Amino acid sequence: MVSKSNWRGLAALTLTLTLTSRVYGDEDLGAMWGTAAEEAKYYPIVNLPIPLGVPMRPGGLEILPDGRLAVGTRRGDIYLIRGAWDSPPNPEYHLFASGQDEIFSLAWKDGALTTTTWGEVTRISDADGDGVADRYDTLTSNWGYAEGHEFAFASKHDPAGNIWVALGLSGSYESHNLFRGWAVKVTPEGKMIPVCSGLRSPGGVGPNAEGVMFAIESQGPWNGCCSLKHLKEGGFLGHPASYNWYPFVPGMKAPALEPNSNSRMGIEKKRVKELVPPAVKFPYIKMGRSISGFRVNRTGGKFGPFENQIFLGDYSLSLIMRATTEQINGVWQGACYPFREGLSTGIMNVEFSPRGQLIAGGFTTSSQWPVRGTEPFALQRIDWSGVVPFETQEINIRKDGFRITFTQPVDPKIAAQPETYAITTYTHVYDAGYGSPEVDPTTAHVTSAVPAPDGLSVEVHLEKIVEDHIHDFDLSRVRSRGGRRLVHSKAYYTVNEIPKD
Repeated sequence: MVSKSNWRGLAALTLTLTLTSRVYGDEDLGAMWGTAAEEAKYYPIVNLPIPLGVPMRPGGLEILPDGRLAVGTRRGDIYLIRGAWDSPPNPEYHLFASGQDEIFSLAWKDGALTTTTWGEVTRISDADGDGVADRYDTLTSNWGYAEGHEFAFASKHDPAGNIWVALGLSGSYESHNLFRGWAVKVTPEGKMIPVCSGLRSPGGVGPNAEGVMFAIESQGPWNGCCSLKHLKEGGFLGHPASYNWYPFVPGMKAPALEPNSNSRMGIEKKRVKELVPPAVKFPYIKMGRSISGFRVNRTGGKFGPFENQIFLGDYSLSLIMRATTEQINGVWQGACYPFREGLSTGIMNVEFSPRGQLIAGGFTTSSQWPVRGTEPFALQRIDWSGVVPFETQEINIRKDGFRITFTQPVDPKIAAQPETYAITTYTHVYDAGYGSPEVDPTTAHVTSAVPAPDGLSVEVHLEKIVEDHIHDFDLSRVRSRGGRRLVHSKAYYTVNEIPKD
């Protein structure tokens, strides 16, 4: 337990500032997908004013039971905010706690906030109820930490009360300190349990719609592009630098083999039986450069037609993407889709509000990584206008092709033409070098397309599905029954397995 510090008076101060909300679009940041103006019709971006003198730099986001937004910052402060959901927003900022170190993950349970920082998981609470934190209880610090690439990102509490933590490597390439490159879980009692090895530089941890835990991985050594990885217990997630910590895990043996460099994931997963392939790959630049925090949309339709889908931020490109996952032959895989560009800074995390709005927060680091957004830090809110956009809602694999589901009925004549669908495939080199170009390209031949009677989905049959390849969909020829084009015509499905039935 740590007593109140001399900043208590500042913490009790409530800061209020009201500004006019603003919608950001192409005129502010330039085009990424070139769709910001169209996106704004359906999902306007509202700026949450931050008082002058508040070094916000948002990292971790959480919603408290009373509806307040809790924000953990890079500086190590926690602010509690009222009025963030109003239109226009009229937020009041209250400094609740300080003294932590880069809070990129924040979770609430049983009257306390749990922070995950570089070196520990800490339970922070207000024991005497005066609105200022006065207990700082370390749950665990049972991993190594020594330098600035050894980030730690964590989930919310799982149903058993555990926090799952993904630990970045040392210098992004090696593992010099205990359990760097591993995912671990921390029990409510503070016991740390190693889960799986093979991470490089994760940027977010959380469940999919089915409650299975995943982490976002950054492009780099042994990672051709950013990806969403299943934190499978006992698994190896691709980067062998963390093999050296298996002797510290009772009952878990290191893989008998290491992956070969300059190979392919599809080849190496047959050699290294513990290797878990990425569930969703995000083609570099096309769909993310430094993907960060993510959350499943469980708003009950308050955020439009994308219920139970994963929404992910990207730090470098200042945008939000969607992803869907499904389990095929016991292996997770899925697709990613553009959603909203034009945010004003590097996105570190996202969270859904009680009213079904998506909060995005982040900052820039001018001396380290490039960011498209021009603001040094920001909190922004994405609202749904209530108008359903014409979009690709979801893509699911079939044994002979894919089912493409749309948010509105498609023109049945156009949808039934095989030439409507342009699908190319490619993969990446699985290699110890940094990143990878797109390699081994093919062009998929669509043999037939069968729209559903309601027009909301189409079964697209292919001559061949290519395992271990991203299937890159260009749906720019698709039209709605009213003749409208898709807001975003691209989607990308990662094929790890082809259904047997």
